[in-house]
Amino acid sequence: MADAVSPRSTTVQGGYPPVTFTFDGGAATWLGVGIGGFLITVLTLGICYPWAVVMTYRWKTKHTYLNGQRLRFTGSSIGLFGMWIKWFLLCIITVGIYGFWVYPRLQKWIIEHQVLDTAR
Repeated sequence: MADAVSPRSTTVQGGYPPVTFTFDGGAATWLGVGIGGFLITVLTLGICYPWAVVMTYRWKTKHTYLNGQRLRFTGSSIGLFGMWIKWFLLCIITVGIYGFWVYPRLQKWIIEHQVLDTAR
């Protein structure tokens, strides 16, 4: 059985220094965000789903640290809402086929709006 190696003493392929991630979110706040996002989505029949997405990712990034620096989510509900309506209409026009492209585009938007919080 091999001994465990500390992430600080290992290097990533290519000789790059290791990257450390830390998460400090708790169950109570996650429950609140989850219930809030669910209610927003269900009560508006999915129209306000972008607000639930932004609320969820703001919580996730607020509690995530990369090499000791907190992440911050810069996306806005209004910005995602415009794309959400466009994607919805394209799904209707293509009888749902465009739905295969929605998830990757949503993930791209989410990733593009996560930055290191330099205000610390």
